[in-house]
Amino acid sequence: MTESNAPKGLEGVIAAETVLSYVNGTEGILEYLGIPIDQLATKSTFEEVAFLLWHKRLPKAAELKDFTAQLRAHYTLPTPVKELLQNIPPKTAPMHVLRTAVSYLASFDETPDDISPEGLREKGMRLVCQMPAIVAYFDRARKKLPLVDPDPDLNIAGNILYMINGEAPDETMARALDVCLILHADHGLNASTFTSRVICSTMSSVYGAVTGGIAALHGQLHGGANERVMYMLREIGSADNVTKYLDEAMATKKKIMGFGHRVYKTLDPRATFLKAFAKDLADSTGNHDLYELSTMVEEVMTARVGSKGIYPNVDFYSATTYKSIGIEIDMFTPMFAISRVTGWVGHILEQNEANRIMRPRAAYIGPHNAPYVPFDER
Repeated sequence: MTESNAPKGLEGVIAAETVLSYVNGTEGILEYLGIPIDQLATKSTFEEVAFLLWHKRLPKAAELKDFTAQLRAHYTLPTPVKELLQNIPPKTAPMHVLRTAVSYLASFDETPDDISPEGLREKGMRLVCQMPAIVAYFDRARKKLPLVDPDPDLNIAGNILYMINGEAPDETMARALDVCLILHADHGLNASTFTSRVICSTMSSVYGAVTGGIAALHGQLHGGANERVMYMLREIGSADNVTKYLDEAMATKKKIMGFGHRVYKTLDPRATFLKAFAKDLADSTGNHDLYELSTMVEEVMTARVGSKGIYPNVDFYSATTYKSIGIEIDMFTPMFAISRVTGWVGHILEQNEANRIMRPRAAYIGPHNAPYVPFDER
């Protein structure tokens, strides 16, 4: 048997170069194309961030206006996809629905395998605009509510809320979702982005690469963590039960969702921004108790494990934010996917600039010259 010193989970291994996002886990820094995330979350829009990630620069006013118009022209889903969503069993997890429907979208693209920069950006616009429609249509269909068609006068965040709720979104809630979409757009070579880059490195289509990204994001150790944060908060119930719950959970080595990060050994800058944002939103939507519960959990956890570099991550306060704007718990991760597709497409564009198929080695640690045992001797 051969010994191996291969890092578990590829930790610390450099597998690609990127200019899209810079993550410094020691100092708690996240930048898109060198721009600090708090600057973008405060001053920008999700549409502008999509342009930034796909063109590697901020747009001029006329460019953003044209880009926004192109995006809104892609809001409408092909009719067969809409019909599919009405016939999927209501119990199906929305992330399974999203993965299936995105793959199906390739059937309605006349050039699904076009991986030129122009072709990829055009398909990126389709995906970032039609994924919200997929999620919203399915959510209403499973509740037996009439489907609400997109409103091209609304931005992506506002349109998502409109299609889900069937009424014009509150400006505060729409801005809150817009900020969440900005904060989740890209984050280095995370698992779903790596998956997308591996797939596109074979010169596969963007639909295949994004479908793979969605599958990776679904996992509870990646995008699915925000849903489990909300379930944990529900299980805790009230601030009075926080210490008891966390002590028992840590004694049995139960994972506390929303805490710790593979990269950040200090406060996740996205969580820092969302915490302040979540407070204002919770107060204005009658969810103050939920926010107070969240801060109590953070305080106790910081006292217990902060010295080990374990702090709230983006999932922790994004759960509170999504709940405050009325998003169903099992829709949290689809919201993440709707944002992160901008990063996936950006990385696919970047990978294709100087592509080489990703083909790492596996260290073999099994036996050699093992005998074949015939059926009657086993």
